[in-house]
Amino acid sequence: MKKAILGRKIGMTQVFDSTGRAVPVTVIEATPNVVVQKKTVENEGYEAIQVGYGDVKEKLKKVQGKVVSNITKPMKGHFKKAGVDVKKYLREFKLEDASAFEVGQEIKVDVFAEGERVDISGFSKGKGTAGTIKRYNGKRGRMTHGSKFHRAPGSMGASSDPSRTFPGKKLPGHMGAENCTVQNLEVVRVDLEKNVILVKGGVPGIRGALVMIKNTVKA
Repeated sequence: MKKAILGRKIGMTQVFDSTGRAVPVTVIEATPNVVVQKKTVENEGYEAIQVGYGDVKEKLKKVQGKVVSNITKPMKGHFKKAGVDVKKYLREFKLEDASAFEVGQEIKVDVFAEGERVDISGFSKGKGTAGTIKRYNGKRGRMTHGSKFHRAPGSMGASSDPSRTFPGKKLPGHMGAENCTVQNLEVVRVDLEKNVILVKGGVPGIRGALVMIKNTVKA
């Protein structure tokens, strides 16, 4: 991983290129990420940086007569040691030049440029319980009168031999709500003033979801 940044999915829109063609893009807001910790070979056995993203306000409430904060003491101490404000998200980047970063340094959207190819990871939308057609893009049977097979999972195996369903059989179940990555997307525009990156196509997650933008592995 050469470079990466955390951002928040705003939604989708369209822009027009130099030829007047409409290009569907996803708008990602990536306010400056802050380096919270450096991990070294001497201490952790590998080189990486820990990055914080998203401001969070401390909230106090009473629980059984005690005042409790939404930010734990260990987390407060962790950010205090780095000398930065408490952030909502913490992620680790294994960059090739991790040693070049310093604690407190900011990573901004201009690390990427127009025309670059990126991979974007996020938490996909949850679809609940889905059948095999929606979940695995399966085929349905005939919908004509007399057909006894419409949207069922299909054959479950022979009755006499092997008399069981093989592992991995595609069946209805929970769909979505898992980490996934969309690869080789094009960066259409980078706005440093607004801390916004426009990426061609769709990316995982709902509006407001956390996403990670990094160099593509297919370059």
